[in-house]
Amino acid sequence: MSDGSGQIDILISRYDPERDDQPHTERFTVPYQHDSSVLDALLYIKDRIDGSLSFRWSCRMAICGSCGKMINGVPRLSCKTFLRDYAPGPLHIEALHHFPVIKDLVVEQAGFLDKLPEARPWLIREQEQALADGPHRQSPRQRARFASTSACINCLLCYAACPQYGMKPDFAGPALLALVERYNADSRDQGRAERMPLINAEDGVWSCTLVGNCSAVCPKGVDPAAAINRNKLESAKDYFLRFLKIGSGGAE
Repeated sequence: MSDGSGQIDILISRYDPERDDQPHTERFTVPYQHDSSVLDALLYIKDRIDGSLSFRWSCRMAICGSCGKMINGVPRLSCKTFLRDYAPGPLHIEALHHFPVIKDLVVEQAGFLDKLPEARPWLIREQEQALADGPHRQSPRQRARFASTSACINCLLCYAACPQYGMKPDFAGPALLALVERYNADSRDQGRAERMPLINAEDGVWSCTLVGNCSAVCPKGVDPAAAINRNKLESAKDYFLRFLKIGSGGAE
């Protein structure tokens, strides 16, 4: 580990579907300063060494969530990870695990994005409040119930860390189930029943084995594992209430 400046060797997993049958590794040597991030190194390589290197990035401020990579085998935001902590290297950079690789460090996110509407990630009201009645006010305590889950930036690091998602790509996954909890916990929302099919599904909360890797790698402190546990409680309550309803002669 170094606190100064110098050079660092970086090994990057490369894959071009038009030329390669399998990914391969290429080595680059880049300079760094105390505040140089892994993303800075990737931009240096693309700008000055190999313009064909492909990767996603946007804000450089750990807000957009687009620059996630496997860094020495751990899912991390490359803009929030500093070269000084890995000098003199070699530092290994790969595309996020558990997603098909489109090119180099760019992954196909459809497995997550296609499921996103099932979470109903918007406020649902049975009856809209008239504008003349003003906003739906919340107390600080009500706001605190979903403050952590609302911090999710959809970086997908939790999916790359989740062994269950690696084995079962149909699993709804940590971020999606945390998003369900975010809206179900919102005092302004009345859409819990619309989200229960996703929670109760075979690939919903009961597919989670609570390894906890998702919470360990989350850069925003969302704690998806805890959110999934709360969803499991809601699923059990839903099942029990439906069981009582059927047992008393009510329709399902």
